[in-house]
Amino acid sequence: MTQIPDIARSPAATDPLSPMKPGAFSTKAWQDNLTLYETIRTMPFNEELAAGTLSKARFTQYIVQDAHYLIGFGRALAIAAAKAPHPDQIVQFSKGAEVAIVVERSLHGSFFDDFGITQDMFETTPVSPGCSHYVSYLLATAWSEPYEVVLAALLPCFWIYAEIGRDIHARASENNPYQAWIDTYAGEEFHDAVRAMIATTDAAAAAASANNLARMHFSYRRATQLEYMFWDSAYRLEDWPV
Repeated sequence: MTQIPDIARSPAATDPLSPMKPGAFSTKAWQDNLTLYETIRTMPFNEELAAGTLSKARFTQYIVQDAHYLIGFGRALAIAAAKAPHPDQIVQFSKGAEVAIVVERSLHGSFFDDFGITQDMFETTPVSPGCSHYVSYLLATAWSEPYEVVLAALLPCFWIYAEIGRDIHARASENNPYQAWIDTYAGEEFHDAVRAMIATTDAAAAAASANNLARMHFSYRRATQLEYMFWDSAYRLEDWPV
């Protein structure tokens, strides 16, 4: 039997980036999926990343697949911008798409150099099943679902990365070879973007119909499950079986 992690161990369990406002979508979504978040926080990939013992092969697999993922994530953000009802949100998600593709790919480029990954190696490495599943889900949701449901599907990538980065930063080993990654996702600049995403999603949820609110919660949970699958696929060095 798999042991359920002790939720009280996680700083994010009691101090998430979003203020826990009664009635807010983010409050219920976080609380309903807290055990799932804790499973992600304590999974082997993140435990070994924090300890600095994660193998180079696994981190390389993660970085290459994450670079592939960011292209699809940027497209999904661009679709959210097109569906946004107000100009401020159009700007918010357009800038988010730019960050996903330009700024974060620049960060990955430095990791590529550090770990000996050439552009040709990246371009010829197929998208893994886990990455393909996640990107396909986000794009299908972005194209076919209402604006507020799209935001709920995009939110876990922002929020969980921030909380995991913050948690790992607090317990990372000294001279951790992955410190640059840890510092990026634990930094306040990224956290400010996450808080803005949470606030925008909550505002959209407040005006959503009961049916769309239920769909938002489904989308948030499914994307959270896919967050786990993405990290797990990197740890298992997942490839297509045939």
